[in-house]
Amino acid sequence: MKRKPFLLLGLVTAACALSVQAQTLRWASQGDPQTMDPHSQNESMTNMMNGQVYERLTKRDAKLNIVPGLASEWSQPSPLVWRFKLRPGIKFHDGSPLTADDVVYSINRAKEPTSQIAVYAAAVGTPKKIDDLTVEFQLQTFNPIFLQHLDTLWIMSKSWSEQHKVTRPLDFKNKEEAFTSRNANGTGPYMLVTREPSVKTVYKRNPNWWGKFDGNVQDIVFTPIGNDATRLAALVSGEIDFVLDPAPRDVPRLRNTQGVKIVDGPENRLVMLGMDQARDKLLYGAVPGDKNPFKDQRVRKALYQAIDVETMRTKLMNGLSVPTGGLTPSPLGSYNDPAIETRYPFDIAAARKLMADAGYADGFEVTLDCPNNRYINDEEICLAVATMWAQLKVKVKVNAMPRVTFFPKVEKLDTSVYLYGWGGAITDAETMMTPVLRNRGEKGVGAYNYGNFKNDKFDQLAAQSSVEADAKKREQLIKAALMEVKEQVNVIPLHRQVIPWAARNNINVVHRADNWFETAWVTVNPK
Repeated sequence: MKRKPFLLLGLVTAACALSVQAQTLRWASQGDPQTMDPHSQNESMTNMMNGQVYERLTKRDAKLNIVPGLASEWSQPSPLVWRFKLRPGIKFHDGSPLTADDVVYSINRAKEPTSQIAVYAAAVGTPKKIDDLTVEFQLQTFNPIFLQHLDTLWIMSKSWSEQHKVTRPLDFKNKEEAFTSRNANGTGPYMLVTREPSVKTVYKRNPNWWGKFDGNVQDIVFTPIGNDATRLAALVSGEIDFVLDPAPRDVPRLRNTQGVKIVDGPENRLVMLGMDQARDKLLYGAVPGDKNPFKDQRVRKALYQAIDVETMRTKLMNGLSVPTGGLTPSPLGSYNDPAIETRYPFDIAAARKLMADAGYADGFEVTLDCPNNRYINDEEICLAVATMWAQLKVKVKVNAMPRVTFFPKVEKLDTSVYLYGWGGAITDAETMMTPVLRNRGEKGVGAYNYGNFKNDKFDQLAAQSSVEADAKKREQLIKAALMEVKEQVNVIPLHRQVIPWAARNNINVVHRADNWFETAWVTVNPK
């Protein structure tokens, strides 16, 4: 009789062990992270995956508020100085302690030319170790969104980087391979187990994480599934638990599918078209007189006004887009100014007149570079644009490719026209203006201006807004800058995405407006 309680206890313990083992999250997306190097590529999917392993001094909560991360507290002793206190006792996954040396090293590593977050690292100034758990940042000029910039910078282990000869971010666009291509060592809630590009990436829970798990996921298995129908079938059959990017056309069906639920909301992301405005002759096109038509503002505006975004919203996006004339990921970036946010009207007659006035009444030929696994319906958007531009006698060849090929191509400016998106947690216009819209320059300024356009008036206004301490003056500068880009049509905005996630009914997730899937918040319930 005395053995029964022990027998029951053993059964309960075994059941609990099985329950823990069963808390495996299997999820999929159409694309794959590009690299495990957290400073190499600034692409949302890559950042999100690396963000399960690596952490920052600050982090975002479910409402995108900045809250303490590796730093427990911070202060601003003067307008040009920020001081951060690190949490004691934090260890990297290899067991080494986090210190101020790692923070200083990481910020400086992120400033390297091969880093795609160099513009943000430069914006936070010079890091300096005060003691093992204290770091100061000295700025040369005032930064009105210092904390938002800092919240993009991942912290790595200096000793681990030195040991594996990865003290510089890998040069992804030139196909460099390094230890950080497939290996990682952070302080975060999950540890990288295996990385098989385009096949599978596996993580396990970090038992020594300093933070608090709101979910119960022990293991993560991520599988890229490029085909929409295959991804959908895997979810419906229960082969996977969660899909980050169901195709919009499948969302109505999924809302009525037993065992599956849709969790959706708006995303801070602008989808747009960029054009080569620097070369005298297009790399990929056939144009009368061998000119570059995109140098002419009339042509750019004509192409803009030939796009019927409302039809795109209803027929192609199934309502999962918000057409806009705005030039920031969130309307908050333009202070919801209707003069900026309102689109130029869809007007084929006006567009044809503009083309004729510019000398292109008979159009031209051009290749449109497009990812086919990055944004919602990205290839389909490009095909729709090609059909619409055909009304102006512009013959478009859509060159669709996986993101792993697309991003290195446009980073080299090896493009004539391209579809692109920009977004994330930061809603301030600075996150768009300096890296994406300014003239290409040093320290990451204009690094994502793949059309290589030069707009000196905008550039001057944007540069002033980046260091303006007076909030009202800064608002005026930002609005004036955005209106300048809008009038010159340096890029063609299309819409902001509305993001649906799809999950099995037993999976609880937290949807964020930056489309960030935080696995530490996920709960896998019994089926």
